[in-house]
Amino acid sequence: MIVNLPMFSDSRGDLTVIEKILPFDIKRVYFISNSKNQIRGKHRHKKTIQAAICISGNCKIHMDNGKQSKVFGLDDKTKCLIIKPEDYHWMSDFSEDAILLVMASEEFDKNDYVYEPY
Repeated sequence: MIVNLPMFSDSRGDLTVIEKILPFDIKRVYFISNSKNQIRGKHRHKKTIQAAICISGNCKIHMDNGKQSKVFGLDDKTKCLIIKPEDYHWMSDFSEDAILLVMASEEFDKNDYVYEPY
C-alpha cells in the first residue's frame, strides 16, 4: 500500500511530514544507499511492519504476500510504501543516487526474519 505524504513547499524549500501518517510507532530507522545493480531484502517478517521512502533517486520494491505479487516503483519522496510482515519483499533497480529510507515498527531481531519465499 502506498501512502502519499503531505509536502509543504515555499521559497525556503520542501518540508515532507511523516508523523501521524504511519500505521505504527517507529522503533527503528535505517537507510540503504550505494546499492546500484544490487538486490536487497529477500525476506519477510513475523512481526515487523515497515515504511519505505526513496528520498533520493528511485528504486523498485517487489512484494509477494502468498496471494498476489506486485512491484512498486518508488520515484517520489512523497510516496511511502507500507510493507506488512507477511510481505516477502526485495528491492532492486536502484538508481545511482538512490537513498531508500526505511522505518520499522520493531527493533532489529534476527528471529523476526523469514527468508523462505512463498
